[in-house]
Amino acid sequence: MAAMGRIGWTLSAVFIAIAVAGGMVFLSYSNDIDRARSAVDTGARIANTAAGPIEYAERGVGIPLLSIHGAGGGWDQGLINVADLVGSGFRVIAPSRFGYLGTPIPADASPATQADAHVALLSELEIDEAVVVGVSAGARSAIELALRHPDRVSALILIVPGTYAPESPVMVEGSRGSAFVFWLVNTGVDFAWWATEKIAPSVLIRFLGVPPEVVEAAAAQDRNRGMAIIRSVEPLSRRFPGINIDSAPDLHRLPLEKIAAPTLVVSAEDDLFNTLPAAKFAATSIPGAKLVVYDTGGHLLVGRGEKVKKAVSDFLARTGTMQPAGSGAGTSVRPKAPAPAVSSTRS
Repeated sequence: MAAMGRIGWTLSAVFIAIAVAGGMVFLSYSNDIDRARSAVDTGARIANTAAGPIEYAERGVGIPLLSIHGAGGGWDQGLINVADLVGSGFRVIAPSRFGYLGTPIPADASPATQADAHVALLSELEIDEAVVVGVSAGARSAIELALRHPDRVSALILIVPGTYAPESPVMVEGSRGSAFVFWLVNTGVDFAWWATEKIAPSVLIRFLGVPPEVVEAAAAQDRNRGMAIIRSVEPLSRRFPGINIDSAPDLHRLPLEKIAAPTLVVSAEDDLFNTLPAAKFAATSIPGAKLVVYDTGGHLLVGRGEKVKKAVSDFLARTGTMQPAGSGAGTSVRPKAPAPAVSSTRS
């Protein structure tokens, strides 16, 4: 009987320990997800535009810059994408694309319609012309914007563009781990994303298009940035309607040769989303485009922050989009001469 009593007490202790651990996990998750939900609920505003309601946020003053986020993003990721990309002197406008956070999905959610919505937002904010930065899937509507509304784009910057390539399309990296995360994303499971972040962040790093070994070998600042981007996907449930739009694209060839804006295209050879062929195709097709390719860095360009920032700064200065420092001007300017012939830089 004594032995049975000891077993009973042991089992009770185990169950209590499990309950306590589970409670601590749930409390930690609840605190983190509440903070994430509060952040996306309070950091932006809704513009009632001619294209319908559009959620957006803005930071800074100076040259207007439209930051178009990629898959899994929103206005918050739009701000993050350019925080270290351009310095002061820019008024960054970061909208949530269709299906992300507070922007609803219209009947037609194509990149062309999204481009028209971008212009509607600029008009609502009384902005005639802007530098347009399209990151990953956000490059699709950025290109449509440059084609459909050329007078509104002073310069076009495409970062790891998830756009059309004739022979090697952009795709999610095909490991089992990425397939599992893709299922999580499309079910919008907040807890599962949060738990994977805590238990196996390398799985999410790979899903975001970066070889985990690149992050492991990076400086602490770059590792922290990678984790910050993972956390920026929370709450996943508020973003997965937009992710569903981005994950089933009807990509087709656009008349890129008609783009008049000076254009910079950036990608990496080890991008697990395979954006390099699309980047090369865009840079070859757009007149005078500048292509910058890094050997490593993956889809998030890990460890390439300073080089990308310099490439963007040099590009804007060379095209005349940005007034010289100290000129006192705060508006973007059209180049007075055609851009040079297409060129490519490797790092």
